[in-house]
Amino acid sequence: MTDPTPLTLGFSPCPNDTYIFNALVHGRIDLQGVAFAEPVLEDVETLNAWALAGRMDVSKISCHALGHVLDRYALLQAGAALGRGCGPLLITAGGRGGTVEQWRIAIPGEYTTAALLLRLYRPGCRNLVVMRFDRIMDALVSGEVDGGVIIHESRFTYQERGLHCVQDLGAWWEATTGLPIPLGCIVARRTLAPEVRAAIDAAIAASIRWADTHPDEGWDYIRQHAQEMDEAVMQSHIGLYVNRFSHDLGEEGLQAMRELLARGVEAGVFPRPAAGLV
Repeated sequence: MTDPTPLTLGFSPCPNDTYIFNALVHGRIDLQGVAFAEPVLEDVETLNAWALAGRMDVSKISCHALGHVLDRYALLQAGAALGRGCGPLLITAGGRGGTVEQWRIAIPGEYTTAALLLRLYRPGCRNLVVMRFDRIMDALVSGEVDGGVIIHESRFTYQERGLHCVQDLGAWWEATTGLPIPLGCIVARRTLAPEVRAAIDAAIAASIRWADTHPDEGWDYIRQHAQEMDEAVMQSHIGLYVNRFSHDLGEEGLQAMRELLARGVEAGVFPRPAAGLV
């Protein structure tokens, strides 16, 4: 299978994504006849917005955003971020009065899974402030907001800032559903031929296998995009978010995706999808 037209590709600069895509981007694996343009690395909420606009051929997006774009994008089996003990945290600086529903809460993007989980956990939380994930802890410390939902490396460092966890939203999800928490996924345009989407999936899976078997060879690329993150934090980040579900969603991963989408529909967050996941 060959497709001479380079496909646009977007993923985040977070260590789990640069770990996953390093070998694919740098030609260290067989791309299965698929050509990719130079990748674009952006914050996941930017990638979500681009998916809503149909901008990229292949992209990392939040599982929340997936519920809004299934008419044009199909879910791939490789490259996803699911797991246990790895969900977003609702945190505060402490000393806040009133109920959580009355708080001014920062969320890391309107279409992030973190925002959806907060809405499922506390449907009455409507005083929400959208900001980049890396600004939320500063906003809490300064008193700009009462609470914040943090993701990525922030979950490893929030206690150093004197902040406190109100609810681990991933733990809440697991206790409620018994399923791993679906955070992010890779999608490809439905207009791409099924064999092309299968080749993309195979290339991403091969890229992860290369990273797993060459653990010391991808760090320059990961560090380049990790915003001066401590190396121990980078390793923790990869260890948490790159797991068996990243290699292949499998039936349990797909079940978690379906459950999140079904609950989002019930909550009125997005319409019932007209198309299937894949």
